[in-house]
Amino acid sequence: MGRDNTRSIPLCSFAPSGRRRRRALLPPQTAVSLTLQDVERIAQLARLDLPLDQRHELLNQLNGFFRIVEQMEAVDTRGVEPLYTPLSAVQAVSLRLREDAVTEPNQREANQASAPEVQDGLFLVPRVIE
Repeated sequence: MGRDNTRSIPLCSFAPSGRRRRRALLPPQTAVSLTLQDVERIAQLARLDLPLDQRHELLNQLNGFFRIVEQMEAVDTRGVEPLYTPLSAVQAVSLRLREDAVTEPNQREANQASAPEVQDGLFLVPRVIE
């Protein structure tokens, strides 16, 4: 009997307290797998001229990445508190937050002195997208 490639993927969000909450279940999805045509299209959009052997290598790398993501999605994380640092899984870590205060002087004019065009404290750049 073949392997079933469908499953429900939980959609999660974080509550203001930092605790994860479940919203809903997404519909079952099939495994993600790219084709050589997908890689060629991605390369074209990125303006990359890849030889055929590099396209095949990239295809294997991308599909390997998607397999890893599918394995991570299969892990049941219900009841697991999110970590703000991996260290908090093995030791007590307190947040060392500094005061949100300006510590550097404003040097906008000096930083923009070499710019070709500046207006109202903003760098002006030529339009590149029509």
